[in-house]
Amino acid sequence: MKDLASMKCVPCQGGVPPLKGEELQSFYQDLNNGWEVVEEHHLKKRFAFSDFKSALEFVNHVGRLAEDVGHHPEISFGWGFAEVQNYTHKINGLHEADFVFAAKVDRLFLS
Repeated sequence: MKDLASMKCVPCQGGVPPLKGEELQSFYQDLNNGWEVVEEHHLKKRFAFSDFKSALEFVNHVGRLAEDVGHHPEISFGWGFAEVQNYTHKINGLHEADFVFAAKVDRLFLS
């Protein structure tokens, strides 16, 4: 089992196929902390908070992480929730970097 949150998030430069099948499942098993793989295309997770301010603070932390590692998810939030969707746009699917980023988001949530 890989410690994805400790790995460096290396954005995909394109020119490689997206993860599928067993290879995708291998990364998913290392992550699998409430994340959902949607149609082998993107990762999605909804995070719960006690109020709007907490959700906003989390979103801001995720935004800073995204800028730091150069990997930019889609984020929506409101009172008591934030939802993060993540995939690699250059290959229109999932790459190792998506799983690393998702694990780093989990680490932010748990800290």
